[in-house]
Amino acid sequence: METQNEFHRLNGGKSGWRVRLGRRGQVIRSKLFGKKSIELGRMENSHSPSHGDSSTSSTATPEPESSSYMCTSSENTYHPEALNMALSADTLDSDNHIETCQIPVHNKWIFGRVLDPRSRAVQEWNRFFLLVCGIGLAIDPLFFYALSVSEKFICLYVDGWFAIAVTVLRSATDAMHLWNIWLQLKLAYVSKESLVVGSGKLVTDPRSIALKYLGSRKGFLFDVFVILPFPQMVLWALAPVLIEKGDIVMVMSVFLIMFLFQYLPKVYHSIYLLRRMQHVTGYVFGTIWAGFALNVLAYFVAANAAGACWYLLGIQRAAKCLQKQCEVNKGCDFNILGCVSPIFYSSSLVRNPERLAWRVNNDVHAICIKGDGRFNYGAYKWVVPLVTNTNRIEKILFPIFWGLMTLSTFGNLESTTEWLEVVFNIIVLTSGLLLVTMLIGNIKVFLHAATSRKQSMQLRMRNTEWWMRRRQLPQRLRQRVRHYERQKWAAMRGVDESAMIHNLPEGLRRDIKYHLCLDLVRQVPLFQHMDDLVLENICDRVKSMLFTTGERITREGDPVQRMLFIVRGHFRSTNRLTNGVTSTCMLGPGNFCGDELLSWCLRRPFVQRLPLSSATITSVETTEAFGLDAKDLKYITQHFRYTFLSDKLKRTAKYYSPGWRTWAAVAIQLAWRRYKARFALSSLSFVRMRRPLSRSYSEEDRLRLYAALLASPKPQNEDFVFPSNE
Repeated sequence: METQNEFHRLNGGKSGWRVRLGRRGQVIRSKLFGKKSIELGRMENSHSPSHGDSSTSSTATPEPESSSYMCTSSENTYHPEALNMALSADTLDSDNHIETCQIPVHNKWIFGRVLDPRSRAVQEWNRFFLLVCGIGLAIDPLFFYALSVSEKFICLYVDGWFAIAVTVLRSATDAMHLWNIWLQLKLAYVSKESLVVGSGKLVTDPRSIALKYLGSRKGFLFDVFVILPFPQMVLWALAPVLIEKGDIVMVMSVFLIMFLFQYLPKVYHSIYLLRRMQHVTGYVFGTIWAGFALNVLAYFVAANAAGACWYLLGIQRAAKCLQKQCEVNKGCDFNILGCVSPIFYSSSLVRNPERLAWRVNNDVHAICIKGDGRFNYGAYKWVVPLVTNTNRIEKILFPIFWGLMTLSTFGNLESTTEWLEVVFNIIVLTSGLLLVTMLIGNIKVFLHAATSRKQSMQLRMRNTEWWMRRRQLPQRLRQRVRHYERQKWAAMRGVDESAMIHNLPEGLRRDIKYHLCLDLVRQVPLFQHMDDLVLENICDRVKSMLFTTGERITREGDPVQRMLFIVRGHFRSTNRLTNGVTSTCMLGPGNFCGDELLSWCLRRPFVQRLPLSSATITSVETTEAFGLDAKDLKYITQHFRYTFLSDKLKRTAKYYSPGWRTWAAVAIQLAWRRYKARFALSSLSFVRMRRPLSRSYSEEDRLRLYAALLASPKPQNEDFVFPSNE
């Protein structure tokens, strides 16, 4: 009880905390009943002394357990001494450990766990939701196509089945919007006050996140507004009432007003979401072709919206034609312009004499339905066949085609003097100009980015061909240059990997090169038994290199500039012996050449002059290797001398050295031939030896036998006698 009171006092009077210490090896939990929780784990090999006095800790902890330390929350910071007193345990066994101290960023509440906007799951959801917004922008104009004119009864009606399908699609997209609203209520954000220095601080307090989202002008209210069921209400509630009254022109006006009232903010909502995604991650999908597809989708959405508005205004013009013809005919009431069933699902019987008379009126058919030219439809003359078309696919595709044609080609639009039609034509042409300038311009940029490296490669090849012709290079050298350029393009597609990595921070650059080169470096037997620190420095300094077939890499007698470690392909190492005789050694994956540099770096006293190559190295086929320059190898051997002092490394270097292998092959062949000659002489039993076999050779024979061995290019032993650690 005394410990609890002291804990309460040191904690600033904050109540509600109860510390519970688990058993040995279990997780220690400290819970706040009601709102907050802090979770403590175990720390391995923790032998720190307890922080409270032993009598108090024994009173507070009936079960002796592990000790620790500090915990804070987003709103309250709890005194470390208070927690140490509550978690102290002087009577612990040495087997008790504390592993970790895991403190959640914030506690859960009604909206769930706080989400990081930079996490992969949130970014994937944002991309998916952006596509949902695009689909929603394509679905909303489809409500216009539910309005149609019956060619049989010459009346306006709502296509019931089509209206149901469009309503279901709109409801599905609205459900995705609701889920996004739920996620926004618990999505962390960057505080503007913290953007003065650095990239800003991420606010993870759940209540602050929810209050900011609910109070933002582009937050909760804006997200709710774009999913309000305005099109559904007009289609299922207002349109049937107006059709029954015969006010068919007003139906289209209400549809258009309600559509623009919500559709334009919805377009802005999608653009705002796109900009916000680019602000957080710097990109949306991360690939050129995804950006190209996104722009094409936006262009089709714009064409769909323009075509749907064109269809709606066209059917409104047809309704005006019907009203005008109804005024001309005596006894015609506007009520007959709306079908008996405003929401039409199947055929129905008509018994009204006025409707029957209106149905057989040939002038109305010819003027308003067939479009014989006596009524000026203006820019909507192509809509006349669509208003009575029962094929829903054709009714949707043809306006989209008209929208694409008008927006992309600025087609000649015939227009009447009616103000609404003139305004519509002006908006369509202006929108087409903006779309061509922005979207088509972006598509051009994406296509140029996708083919820029290939065009750069072609330009470089043209310049190379011109240079080779200007300098009159022989065909053999020209073919080698072309082959090298093709191999380099096939390997990296024109990407300069070294320049790309060079601009990154040093730590990130080393980690990337460590990831790319570690497996390749470990394939080299010389590096297999080195520790990770040496391998990391080697990976940071190696350079990837590509050699074409027949390329002479190093000539015998030239200074050795670098060590080469073969990854794929083969090299040929050639040594010149006496009397024009040459020895050849094939080097494959895992082998290396230029080992003279290794002995040069380890020689004491150090000589500044680079060593000379003892062999000519030529590539047998297209070979990939990584090279370690002389200065980089010198740096590694000087800073990690302890690694290069082992006998195991000396034996490995001798075993894989081309010079030592060549000398060993010559020595073995000479020894074998000498053995065969001695064995052949001893097998002749009928020959009586006048002197011992060892003396059967003349002085000239012995000199000839040893001449090849002594003249062979035996490496100097001191090259691989590594100096002791100074």
